[in-house]
Amino acid sequence: MEKNITVLGAGMVGVCCALALQRLGARVTLIDRGELGNETSYGNAGVIARSSLIPFNNPALWKSLPRYSLNQSAQLRYNLGFMMRNWTWAVQYLSNTRKSRFKKTVVALNSLISLSSELHQAWVKEAGAEKHLHDQGWIHLYRTEAAFAGQAWARRIYEQYDVAFEVLDSAGLYMLEPSIKSIFERAVWIKDTMSISNPRAVVKAYARLFTAQGGSIVRSDVRHVSKAGNGHWVLQEVTGLQREAPCLVVALGPWSADMLLPLGVRIPMVYERGYHMHYQVADDVALNRPVYDTGGGYVLTPMEEGIRLSTGVELNDYNAPAMTEQLDMAQQFAQQAFPLGARKDQKPWLGSRPTLPDCRPMIGAVPDHAGLWLAVGHHHIGLNTGPATGQLLAALMSGEEPPIDPQPFAPERYL
Repeated sequence: MEKNITVLGAGMVGVCCALALQRLGARVTLIDRGELGNETSYGNAGVIARSSLIPFNNPALWKSLPRYSLNQSAQLRYNLGFMMRNWTWAVQYLSNTRKSRFKKTVVALNSLISLSSELHQAWVKEAGAEKHLHDQGWIHLYRTEAAFAGQAWARRIYEQYDVAFEVLDSAGLYMLEPSIKSIFERAVWIKDTMSISNPRAVVKAYARLFTAQGGSIVRSDVRHVSKAGNGHWVLQEVTGLQREAPCLVVALGPWSADMLLPLGVRIPMVYERGYHMHYQVADDVALNRPVYDTGGGYVLTPMEEGIRLSTGVELNDYNAPAMTEQLDMAQQFAQQAFPLGARKDQKPWLGSRPTLPDCRPMIGAVPDHAGLWLAVGHHHIGLNTGPATGQLLAALMSGEEPPIDPQPFAPERYL
């Protein structure tokens, strides 16, 4: 393995890549333009869930497409012009709902999530961040018996992959979450799920662990990457300065595709944008774990900043203006289910989740670009899968035995 490695991007995935590479003996420089963990890694529901092995583009998606096409759902909104420009991605995305492709993705994501869950538990202790990690599971809420019955296929997959869960009636739900209003007929408590009450703090804790062991973190706005005559990668900063990297890992999330396009590396990525807002609650109101309202299309999570409401998906350019109708709709649904108080944030948070057609990230070497590696495309589960991504990438770069099968995540499946 090249001993001098630069990792571009310091969200959860990038920090975990830097930490894992360092542990295999590399001298690693981690570069980001802003505060660590302040972009996509910050704005999420904070769940580390085995149940996330089921991607959004599953065989059941076809039943919901007529409703989603109306573009009035809290679960999914889209910009028509953006989708027309990315119609080939949409065709590929839908083609991956085929049972054979879906099963391959489930197997792959299960391995990535399971390994990450183990590593998160170990790393938060090393980093002194245990107070942010909770193990009360999370709950999927169903407003009707029909909605619950319609997800029987998902529960069969949970059983197949030993995802621990318990089906609850309304009384059982009340025992776990007394502040949830009695509008749900059924619920599923997914027990082997952890949650993080401050995702940004955990990213920073991992980064401190990295620097304490000799790693270097540089704040720099890199705008362009090119290849030098000596085979090194040249990072052009917005200030005009340049730095060379013998070996470069790109972990820039939604910005990865634009950064690599001038090199002829075309990543088939779209952006599942999402919003969140924090809310006050009364002193006698509590939420003990994240809950997902399957009918309302939102997640409520107890965070250190307040109760966080996270929205569903908005398919749009990552730099397009905010469209907060989805958040407003999700808030209306959430207020039916939980006594939310006033908004705490001055404006909604907006982030973009980079998604590939098969809902599997790219982890590995870029074909025909020696010394260039990818850890991109984690859609909704970057927080969930960052540590395993780092460990898999480090094994591939060092020539060691990979901890999980790398083939489903190989960049050459699209490049």
